[in-house]
Amino acid sequence: MEEKKVEDKGFSFSNSPKRDRRPGEPTSAYKGATWAALLLGTISYLVGLYNAAMELNEKGYYLIVLIFGLYAAVSLQKAVRDKEEGIPVTAIYFGLSWFALIAAVSLMAIGLYNAGSIILSEKGFYGMAFALSLFSAVTIQKNIRDAQESEDQHK
Repeated sequence: MEEKKVEDKGFSFSNSPKRDRRPGEPTSAYKGATWAALLLGTISYLVGLYNAAMELNEKGYYLIVLIFGLYAAVSLQKAVRDKEEGIPVTAIYFGLSWFALIAAVSLMAIGLYNAGSIILSEKGFYGMAFALSLFSAVTIQKNIRDAQESEDQHK
């Protein structure tokens, strides 16, 4: 591959990557951004939970809903992708994956709606941190699978 260099006010840019990225493999920047989003979402959620003025059993509820939601989101992403790629997925597992994610999101929404001790801005904070964590966990699962698939194809 011919390397082209572009000079811009003393900076040199090269269009050749440091390491050849395999087709289908996510970029390092994208993988880093998804991990940063997961850490930002979960750490923010947990710090907010730790500092919240609520009873321990209520904190436990929100912690378990986060853990359940993360697992359910990753499980559903895997089941959907397996099914799309022709990998056998039982109907019961596929249905349970959907049910688990819907249950986790519903439990979070119902818990926040009925939480009288939490002000509206805190409810929004927990909801957004929860959503960011779920979305980034799904994306990380996708990145890992894409990278593994790309590696397997190019061995």
